[in-house]
Amino acid sequence: MAQSDTVDRILDAAEELFADRGFSETSLRMITSKAKVNLAAVNYHFGSKNALIHAVFARFLTPFSATLENAFDELEARCDGEPPTLNQTLWALTESAVRMPQRNEKGISIFMRLLGLAYTQSQGHLRKFLEQEYSQPFSRFMRLLKEATPQLSSVDRYWRIQFMLGATAFTMSSSDALRDILQNKLGVETTVQEIAARLVPFLAAGMQAEDAMLVPPSHKSSVA
Repeated sequence: MAQSDTVDRILDAAEELFADRGFSETSLRMITSKAKVNLAAVNYHFGSKNALIHAVFARFLTPFSATLENAFDELEARCDGEPPTLNQTLWALTESAVRMPQRNEKGISIFMRLLGLAYTQSQGHLRKFLEQEYSQPFSRFMRLLKEATPQLSSVDRYWRIQFMLGATAFTMSSSDALRDILQNKLGVETTVQEIAARLVPFLAAGMQAEDAMLVPPSHKSSVA
C-alpha cells in the first residue's frame, strides 16, 4: 500500500468516525480498524491522536483558506476601494466552500459537523491549532464583516456572528437529511449549491436586522 494511500485511508476513517461519534468517543483502534491499517501506521504518520485531529481539519481548511483568500482578493479588487457589502462577503465565503473539490458527496456536511464539534466539545488544542494556522483568512473575514456592519456594537456583532455560524453549521451539516426531507415532502430535488444560495440572504438579513428589545415586556398577573 502506497504511503499516500495509507494516509488517506487513516484520514478518511478518522474524519467519518469523529463526525459520527465525536473526538473523545473515537479511539485510535476504531480508526485503525475502519482504515484497515495497524496502530504503528497512525503513530508513524501522525504521532498522536491530537495531531491526527489537526490533520483532518487541515486537509479541508488549507486548500479552502487559499481559495477564500483569492476570493477576497477578487472581491476587494472589484469593489475598487469601497467596502464589500455583507452579501458579497458572505457569498465569497460560501462559494469558496461549495466550489472546493470534495472526496465524496458528503464532504461539506461531514466537515461542518466536525467544525461544530470543535466548539461544543472540549478540544482546546484544536481551537489553538486553528487560531495559529488559519488566523489570516479568519481575521480578514472578520474585518470585512465589521466594515459591512458599522451600525452594530461589538457585542451585538459578536452574538449575531455566533447565531450565523450556528445556522450555517446546522444547515450544511444536515444538508443530506434536509434534501431528503424536501424530496419526500414536496418532491423537489436540490443541491448543496442551491442550499447555500438560499442560506446567504437569510444570514445577511439576520446580521443586519434592527435591534429588538432585549427584555420582553412584563406581563402583570390579574387577580380574579
